[in-house]
Amino acid sequence: MSKYASVLRNLLHLTWPMLIAQVAVMANGVIDTIMAGRLSAVDLAAVGIGASIYITIFVTVMGVLLALTPTVAQLQGGGRHEDIGEEVRQSAWLALFLAIIAFVLLRHPEPLLALSRLTPEVETKVRAYLYAMSWSAFPAMLFRVFSGFAIGIGLPRAVMAFNLIAVALKLPMNWIFMFGTLEKFGGPQAMGGPGCAAATAVISCFSCFLAWGWCARAVDFRPYRVFAGFSAPRPRLIFGLLKLGLPIGATFFVDVTAFTFMALFIARLGAISSAAHQIAANLAALTFMLPLALGNAAGVLAGQALGAGDPRRARQVGLTSLVAGVSVGVLLSLTLWFGAGRIAGLYSADSEVRRLATTLIGFVAVYHLFDALQAVAVNVLRGYKKSAMPMAIYAVALWGVGLGGGYVLGLTDWILPASGVQGFWLSAVLSLALAGGLVTAYLLRVAVDQAKLVPTTTRT
Repeated sequence: MSKYASVLRNLLHLTWPMLIAQVAVMANGVIDTIMAGRLSAVDLAAVGIGASIYITIFVTVMGVLLALTPTVAQLQGGGRHEDIGEEVRQSAWLALFLAIIAFVLLRHPEPLLALSRLTPEVETKVRAYLYAMSWSAFPAMLFRVFSGFAIGIGLPRAVMAFNLIAVALKLPMNWIFMFGTLEKFGGPQAMGGPGCAAATAVISCFSCFLAWGWCARAVDFRPYRVFAGFSAPRPRLIFGLLKLGLPIGATFFVDVTAFTFMALFIARLGAISSAAHQIAANLAALTFMLPLALGNAAGVLAGQALGAGDPRRARQVGLTSLVAGVSVGVLLSLTLWFGAGRIAGLYSADSEVRRLATTLIGFVAVYHLFDALQAVAVNVLRGYKKSAMPMAIYAVALWGVGLGGGYVLGLTDWILPASGVQGFWLSAVLSLALAGGLVTAYLLRVAVDQAKLVPTTTRT
């Protein structure tokens, strides 16, 4: 029992700064959603659809860079500090290449826009949103490298600090770009909903320069010699990152596109349905932050234990984090269930949007319980450097059951009368239940198999 208590203490020590850092990131989306909702249903729908497309592109390419965290964690466990510095430099090259891809895709979103059949007014705002967000691609990718590096060596408080600075700037920057508050003083003209994307791009540049400038001077980062000299691209190391990172990126692509296409299909139902869905999706993402922080912390601890040659400790990390994740998932689910109406009222003044959003938040409450389980399990698996099997599980569950089932239940009469946005959310709940169960079962099998590899003489 004392071993598990020790794991829990270490887990919580890493989790709380990761949680604050992630909540700060999500707070940006909450601020955007609330401020756009106060403008009009059209602005709220445009920001929701634009954010869905942006997240699909950005999170997919960013997911490839998540290979850096378990790589660094295992090297940290083995005390190989200078190898970590080289991995970080190679990740920076990879980040620049991925940023180019993201930049181009954000400038040319036509395939995704064609699926949503938007009104001209909404489409114009969505395109303006994505154009502004494209400028955040390069700084956001480089900041992701810093984040993966800092978290992998067990210093997430640095990431937390820079994310808090960014969210502190979000509200005033939104006022400047969305409402043109400085226009009479030579500032930008009011951009409406797309202005929140321009604010994000400016803040991303500032955060990137601030983080790496601080890293170059901080004592805690000196042993890794990240700035020791120039490193040309090294195919062997980059391919190693890609081997682990591409399945992670593909997993994010499946996860995010399930939500993106869900939002695009729901857009066919009108601005009220899109706005209510945006509120529910935003809440689902916000509550996801706590189990995600637990999972990220557990993945780092598991990776460090494996790097130190202690797979039994890694198994203890996995089991402890699963119990913790499900426990907090239950508490958050109950909060959403009983507070649905009041929460919906915080997001929108439109009575129709509030009414529909209240119903959807009930679905989110159940959805979150399974989301918490899978979030912890899949991140611990990344600590083990296992990413291919989760990718396959997510593809079947989220695309097949979630998106496919949502289309059938929400927009067709093939099985039952079309239930609209509620049908999409019911299918999403079923898909997460399937994914969470399968990914957890796979984690337990991997943890047991790895623990068996420990020589009998080393077990105590």
